[in-house]
Amino acid sequence: MKVLLLFLPILVACTQLSTTPTMVLNPNGAKSTYRFLSLGDSYTIGESVDASARWSVQLAGMLRKDGLDVGDPDIIARTGWTTAELQAAIGTSGNTNQYDLVSLMIGVNNQYRGQSQERYRTEFEALLKTAITFAKGNASHVFVLSIPDWGKSPYANGRNPETIAAEIDTFNAIAQAECQKAGVSYVDITPISRQATGDATQFANDGLHYSGKQMKLWAEKALPVAKALLKP
Repeated sequence: MKVLLLFLPILVACTQLSTTPTMVLNPNGAKSTYRFLSLGDSYTIGESVDASARWSVQLAGMLRKDGLDVGDPDIIARTGWTTAELQAAIGTSGNTNQYDLVSLMIGVNNQYRGQSQERYRTEFEALLKTAITFAKGNASHVFVLSIPDWGKSPYANGRNPETIAAEIDTFNAIAQAECQKAGVSYVDITPISRQATGDATQFANDGLHYSGKQMKLWAEKALPVAKALLKP
């Protein structure tokens, strides 16, 4: 897979410095019947895991196994990005491709940095419009994954998990409401992330991000939604 580096500042997610690229392009994407774009932050770029373990890459493989000719996704994502930073990077990327399937997963860094709910709502709504534009203007080809609960990770030891969970739930409620308004599908993977508590195999070596094993569960949850969106 060809990797295109965009020269943007390296940002911090929690305390984790990222060395991952900001955009990954599948050079053979146009050869597939369906093109897939995945937008997000560390959870989409797959911080601390192999590229093959990224949830959207696993999802593309599952779709192919079910007979849908979906290429591995183009990805615009980086560890540490908030909604505003993702939107800025999309603009800088110069990506003008059109896609049959677009995913969006963003907001954990808004929550972690203490940004307001009102700001998140405004910026998330703008990102939904951007995602729909990438999907040929068709909201029914866009889906959103909820924010995982990092308060259940080993990294969060010593923090208040109840406070983190409540804030994550609030941000997710905003995202779900905006998806409903826009006609975009919403996939709630937050409960799955909470079930990872105490299982080291569900987390990457950094103790903060998730392993391919956990992200496979996200892909499985998203699979029926993605299949329905690609039906003629």
